Amino acid sequence: MEPTPEAQSNLTPSGKATSTQSQTEASSQGNNADNILGHLPYSEVLSSQLQPITRDGRIKLEAAAARKYKAMAAAARRQGVILVPISGFRSVDQQKYLFFQVKEQRGQVASKRAEVSAPPGYSEHHTGYAIDIGDAMAPATNLNPEFENTAAFKWLEKNAAFYSFELSFPRDNPQGISYEPWHWRFVG
Repeated sequence: MEPTPEAQSNLTPSGKATSTQSQTEASSQGNNADNILGHLPYSEVLSSQLQPITRDGRIKLEAAAARKYKAMAAAARRQGVILVPISGFRSVDQQKYLFFQVKEQRGQVASKRAEVSAPPGYSEHHTGYAIDIGDAMAPATNLNPEFENTAAFKWLEKNAAFYSFELSFPRDNPQGISYEPWHWRFVG
């Protein structure tokens, strides 16, 4: 199910997320016209506003988020925890592949796929403010709920807020999105 033209009109070219609601605000609105399968609409950040956070330049975040992530990762490393960036900015086209092609490969219906992957135009990754994080000492937990048992997750729980990052999809979140302990967003 592709986002409708009406839903796409909520996206702005500013590069800023159009849905900056807290989890509490989102839950008070229930199932509103802005969401699709529980996901809120987000615009795609301009490529000129992205900065690489990995040496190979493959993973990028919006400039302010990139600076804070690098500082956060350095602080964690000084305490013996190695945060691994798995995914940062993702274009709408990349999200189309992740949503529709993987849905087809796995034989999933759109509503089931949306529990673990946002439809294109509805991913926080489009903003450049979202990042999926892993633990270098426990790579088997990457993109897995078991990540919550790692030193990296425990460190993030205690320290991420100091760097303006928060967990996007905690357990029982009001959007009904699956728990993703690896998915953090910059709110600075």
